[in-house]
Amino acid sequence: MNRPFTGRHMATILIVFFGIVFAVNFLMARLATSTFGGIVVENTYVASQEFNGWLDQAERQRAMGWTATVARDEDNRLAIQLDNAPHHTVVTAEARHPLGQAPNRHLTFSPKGDGRFLSQQALPAGRWIVRITAQSGETVWRIEENVE
Repeated sequence: MNRPFTGRHMATILIVFFGIVFAVNFLMARLATSTFGGIVVENTYVASQEFNGWLDQAERQRAMGWTATVARDEDNRLAIQLDNAPHHTVVTAEARHPLGQAPNRHLTFSPKGDGRFLSQQALPAGRWIVRITAQSGETVWRIEENVE
């Protein structure tokens, strides 16, 4: 038994189709706003004005020749191997969760000799963005690393 295709059938198809589109869009927008925890920069105009200065600073740091390797130890503390830095360098770090779901953590480091530093605080498991600052006298060197 074949029934004719009517306007009611077409209306049902359109309502179901656009209902699914609306539901998926709503779900995706909800997930996007609930998982992004913050902003990248406070003021994009000011950041654009400072961009060339940041490039100059990065070039000066690169010319210093310092390099860092970051890893976790078995106690979830950060171990940093800082090469080509003076022996009296002081290392600190600020760890932030990439989605802003956990509070930022300030880390201090103890020198272990031969350019090795170990954080005094443990970093909870998961992915973190760690901004490392190494200072020797007036010389300041910064790097940002992803730690998992």
